[in-house]
Amino acid sequence: MPKSLQDTTTLHNGVEMPWLGLGVFQVEDGNEVIHSVKSAIKHNYRSIDTAAVYGNETGVGQAIKQSGLPRNELFITSKLWNAEQGYESTLKAFETTLERLGLEYLDLYLIHWPVPAEGKFKDTWKAMEELYKDGKIRAIGVSNFKEHHLEELMKDAEVVPMVNQVEFHPHLIQQSLRDFCKEHQIQLEAWSPLKQGKLLDDPTLKEIAEKHGKTTAQIIIRWDLQNDVVTIPKSTKEHRIVENADVFDFELSQADMYAISGLNKDERIGPDPDQFNKV
Repeated sequence: MPKSLQDTTTLHNGVEMPWLGLGVFQVEDGNEVIHSVKSAIKHNYRSIDTAAVYGNETGVGQAIKQSGLPRNELFITSKLWNAEQGYESTLKAFETTLERLGLEYLDLYLIHWPVPAEGKFKDTWKAMEELYKDGKIRAIGVSNFKEHHLEELMKDAEVVPMVNQVEFHPHLIQQSLRDFCKEHQIQLEAWSPLKQGKLLDDPTLKEIAEKHGKTTAQIIIRWDLQNDVVTIPKSTKEHRIVENADVFDFELSQADMYAISGLNKDERIGPDPDQFNKV
């Protein structure tokens, strides 16, 4: 059970990844993302999650540089966009991401979506395996992959993905996917853990929050962590960034955990990975 913001989970290749980090989806490049990332680092966050398609890798890189923190104390994730999938284009896109971030290596690189084009993500994965073997990425993984995508990928893969970052929150608890990932030692990571704010007024969550003297957001983040799910809530406000990390001084009971999981509706706020093929 993580006890502080610096606590990590050990991925199946031995790399340590913080349980809680900052996501920067829909955070504007330039001042907004620089402020957000610097605030997070100042308040002891060590994991930052971005993506090529977010358009803010440059700002994230500037914030990392300005923070003055040694590179090896940070865990930086980015993701390969759909249009760049394929062997050669993945190698090229990765170099571009590194340049934008101003870094020499990534801690984690993910395939952003399982685009259905025949064999496409398999070619992409071969390139990622190569980058991994060359030491340019410490861990490789996927995002938005369902069980059948993972099975397809793993048929020919030399390296099993270390992480699968998916939409995960009390309305979408993804139990069978979680079981599958656990079985294959793939660490599950949640994006949109607060369902883009749509869960904050839920009566069950509010009641549990009141009982613990916490916010509904803190209850959800704590529920993620107690479910062994790495979590990257996004915020641009410094006080909210601090608040999101104030989840290590209490524990949800078994009854709380069941009540929150019982809110599941298998309802997404983002696209269904089987239908999403945007480039």
